[in-house]
Amino acid sequence: MKGMSTVAEQLRLAREANNFTVEQIAEMTKIRTDHVRALEEGNFSVFSAPVYIRGSVKNYATRMKLDVPQIMAALDEELGRTENYSEPPALTEEANKPLDHLTFLLAKLNLKMALAGAVVLGIILLVMLINSVLRHRAKNNPLTNLPPARVEPANPGNTLPLPKH
Repeated sequence: MKGMSTVAEQLRLAREANNFTVEQIAEMTKIRTDHVRALEEGNFSVFSAPVYIRGSVKNYATRMKLDVPQIMAALDEELGRTENYSEPPALTEEANKPLDHLTFLLAKLNLKMALAGAVVLGIILLVMLINSVLRHRAKNNPLTNLPPARVEPANPGNTLPLPKH
């Protein structure tokens, strides 16, 4: 089976040599039947990403007891010749925008902890507001700015004697 045959041909020939149907391969490998057919036809466009092609081919080749490293090397060579799969896709976007960063931070946020933090912050702000209002009132209260009081009897001569102990 080596030589000029494609990975698709090698998979199909191995299945036929073992007298398996496409449905049996799909059941054995847990690969959808339309994907098994696509692999045997070399139609990789039905797969959403190269990683699924590689995983499915590896799974299929292993079940058919083929030379997996050879099959995978041939697959990489075949994919390398196609425009869609020649280079692996970038794992991250080129530039993260501030909104992306904020969304990421919010996703990591524990809702209960955030709520508790918001309550504590609200209480602190409320205490500060009350303190500020009370200080402002005390400062503007005319009774607080009076000099110390002196107690003088109304009639200096008519006072009662202090009790003796």
